Amino acid sequence: MVADEVDFVVGVDTHRDQHTLVVVASPSGGELGAAVVEARASGYEAALALAGERAPGRRAWAIEGTGSYGKGLARFLAERGERVLEVERPRRKQPVGRGKSDRLDALRAARALLGEARPAVPRAAGGREAVRMLLATRASAVAARTSALNQLRALLLSCPEPLRAELSGLTRARLIACCRSLDASGVDDLELHGALQALRLVAARVHALTIEARELEHELLRLSRQLIPALLAERGVGPITAAQIFVSWSHHGRFASEAAFAHHAGAAPIPASSGITTRHRLDRGGDRKLNYALHQIVISRRKNDPNTIAYIQRRRAEGKTDRDTIRSLKRYLARHLYRTLEATPRPLDS
Repeated sequence: MVADEVDFVVGVDTHRDQHTLVVVASPSGGELGAAVVEARASGYEAALALAGERAPGRRAWAIEGTGSYGKGLARFLAERGERVLEVERPRRKQPVGRGKSDRLDALRAARALLGEARPAVPRAAGGREAVRMLLATRASAVAARTSALNQLRALLLSCPEPLRAELSGLTRARLIACCRSLDASGVDDLELHGALQALRLVAARVHALTIEARELEHELLRLSRQLIPALLAERGVGPITAAQIFVSWSHHGRFASEAAFAHHAGAAPIPASSGITTRHRLDRGGDRKLNYALHQIVISRRKNDPNTIAYIQRRRAEGKTDRDTIRSLKRYLARHLYRTLEATPRPLDS
């Protein structure tokens, strides 16, 4: 328990512009002081000064939102040797009879940490954070490109003849190239003029987003080769899936075991037995992006990996469905990739 390891806990309720701190004693949870600081460097200094005054012994920080509003404070404290731990934000619906304020939230965060046996550590910064930002930016570019492509196809369906006939049946690449070269100057027909302009601009948007996504993929590949070459060397693992697995894993020791990592990935077997039927079902929870990355690797391996193909054939012969087989493969894959990541050099955490 954290209560056995520290003398004080500083609970922090984080917001965009300011953070509320409450210092409690361990193990009683009695409140020793509170303050509100600005969410900037001077405020972080004030928070550390308050902790030094009110919590001069062994202390830990219970911070909400270490990946968002509390990220700056968590990084500031970690760089100064403070023990920073993460706590979940309270549910929006509070039980009847419980009040709600920033000070109360900070107090609850501190007291909740005292009862934790294995508290959560904030996700790693450095290389992991660089990969996360690039991965998120690529995802938004791909989503925007898909939306633009859908809009381009919708415009194509409604544009006037003979333009529609000229563009129909083209491959996507050829369609985008043709639409980008359309010229509406000198066209008197208002509908045709509008169609030409719209098709040209949307095609240009698709082209720009394609270049952006490709550039981000190249950068993710470069970082993956630098940070997680062993993961990238696995069969069926590309730069995007490798990046997502790395981001979800974060750093050494974040998960207590490979079983915990599999549970986080939604790949752990869930009993679904009834009567004389003994079976397991897919987990619908966990990190769905990580689960999707595992799924993509399994789909790739079932086409190209002899061991995976043989395993699927053996399971089918035993009467197992493809869904059960894929679930088992994802569980095995989660175990293997977790061990691969945990065996990577420690500088990965920087």
